[in-house]
Amino acid sequence: MRNPTDRVTINLGFDPERSYSDGYKSKSITRAWRRLSSLQRTVIIAAMCVFGMCVFYLAPVFRWESMGREGRMLPRNMPNQPVDMLPPDVLQNVADELEKQRVEERRKAVHEIQDVLVHEEKVEEPNVADSPLKFDTHKDQEQAQKEVVAKLANHYYRHRRPSFQQIEVDRSADPRRKFEAVVDYDYFSANRRNNPQQLEIIEAFQECWSAYKKYAWGHDEFHPITKKWSEWFGVGLTIVDSLDTAIIMGLKKEYDEGREFVAKDLRFDKDQDVNLFEITIRVLGGLLSSYHLTGDEIFKEKAVDLGDRLLPCFNSPSRVPYSDVNLRTGNAHAPRWGPDSSTSEVTTIQLEFKDLSKVTGDPKYKDAVNEVAKHVHDEPKKDGLVPIFINAQTGKLRNSATISVGARGDSYYEYLFKQWIQTGKTEDQYKDDFVASVEGMKRHLVKKSEPSKLTYIGELVNGHSFAPKMDHLVCFMGGTLALGHANGLPADYLELGKEMTRTCYEMYARMPTKLSPEIVYFNMATGASDDLIVKGADAHNLLRPETVESIFYLYRLTQDEKYREWGWRIFQAFKKYTRVPGFGYSSINNVKNAGSPSYRDKLESFFMAETLKYLYLIFSDDPDLIPLDKFVINTEAHPLPIYKNPI
Repeated sequence: MRNPTDRVTINLGFDPERSYSDGYKSKSITRAWRRLSSLQRTVIIAAMCVFGMCVFYLAPVFRWESMGREGRMLPRNMPNQPVDMLPPDVLQNVADELEKQRVEERRKAVHEIQDVLVHEEKVEEPNVADSPLKFDTHKDQEQAQKEVVAKLANHYYRHRRPSFQQIEVDRSADPRRKFEAVVDYDYFSANRRNNPQQLEIIEAFQECWSAYKKYAWGHDEFHPITKKWSEWFGVGLTIVDSLDTAIIMGLKKEYDEGREFVAKDLRFDKDQDVNLFEITIRVLGGLLSSYHLTGDEIFKEKAVDLGDRLLPCFNSPSRVPYSDVNLRTGNAHAPRWGPDSSTSEVTTIQLEFKDLSKVTGDPKYKDAVNEVAKHVHDEPKKDGLVPIFINAQTGKLRNSATISVGARGDSYYEYLFKQWIQTGKTEDQYKDDFVASVEGMKRHLVKKSEPSKLTYIGELVNGHSFAPKMDHLVCFMGGTLALGHANGLPADYLELGKEMTRTCYEMYARMPTKLSPEIVYFNMATGASDDLIVKGADAHNLLRPETVESIFYLYRLTQDEKYREWGWRIFQAFKKYTRVPGFGYSSINNVKNAGSPSYRDKLESFFMAETLKYLYLIFSDDPDLIPLDKFVINTEAHPLPIYKNPI
């Protein structure tokens, strides 16, 4: 047994007089680092890089999820900390703004109710007395009326749904704004006449509508083979997207059915993530278009509700919007598949949000999208051309991404030009950017195939390597160029537009089914026997509208009958190979197999919203039906007004 008084002395080599500072520690760390093998150092560095990237990309997502409802569209100078930890002066400022908004809302409610009561012969106090009020004098009547107004205003204030933007400064939108028709046109007039081609196209629309109503009413999409439905946003997408087509065709029964759904069943208070771009062009655009064509306030009301729920997307650090948002919670985030947004998606929401500001008088919608447009305008480009991805965190275009006028890039160019048109040609920045991009296309992307010399627009893979690939989506460009010429751009815009539209028609005419594939590669080899190369994975047809869209513009602007002939041939091919008799139309898998193209079992909402609408308009002889000097048509074929002054 050891004696407890025994001691063992160990000399560790430390100098008791020496101060062991951080410098000494750093030398120890350096020595330890040098002792590691090169493999160990590489693993440590890689782990640190991965950790840093995770923090950079995922921290904002966690921040939004932790903020929940309180994360909706806070003022830009609001500190990122819990409310109960904010300085008293900040809390007081927020409280003051809320109080101002409450006072203003109550004042507006009083004005709204007074506008109604001023036209009433007798004033009744609902839920206040069992019988109508009686007045002995005019003075008594005025006093009682004021009391009723006050009580109704208080009821309005207590029960009104809290504003989705409740912490923002009130923009003084006027709820009594008067509807102004774009053109004085009676879409449901009994005197309207349709030619045989239009009647056949109407029949196709009604067949789709009837089958959808029977098997999928109120749901987003219809599957005509299995007679089932599916959801994307959960908002009755097919109804809202195609309702203005029913209006333009003069289909009162279908319009009334759709209008009833919007009024009674369309709700956006859903715990549902939606894509900002898709729901904007299809649903917000559809509601605004239906409002402008009919003047029915229910469409405006629903559009405002949806627009407010989409605004949190713009709360990214760069103000380039996140791609997705939850309609109920306002939680906005990047797409699930990666950190970037598609360039076309963040730049193809401007027409709709600007129009929403115009109809409400509230600039918050246009302010949000104008900031995005300005940011992208200031980003460096390749002769006006943009890569197809942009990061919402940094606001930077991904320069290593492909440059394309097809998927993820297409409508960026379309909306440059159309914003200039929408604003009465008063904002030349958009026109200048569009002209620069067309010059960039001519320099880098426009080529001719062999042997027929078909003009097409290719891609720059990774931003620099040319590929002779063109999506069907690119076929919108012919009509946009022709519209550019009609609005004062050079004559070669029309010529290039004609050449592009011819190429897109040939993509239909040269297939066994006379329907275009989704993607085509063009032969560049001298002596080649066929201009078009279609890979098996690209041979499907989704009932897309872009070619008939350009045919519509070319016919409307040139009155050349060949465009009607092209449009009719395409419609007949749709009818022959994509129709499901009694149940509408379906996309198909293989345009190269006329014997068995095989159904994909999906009626895309854009077939009714765009393809059939453009086909109907191609055969219209009525110059007052959607005149191009009064309407600008969004990328989902929803007509919106052209304004004479800046929005």
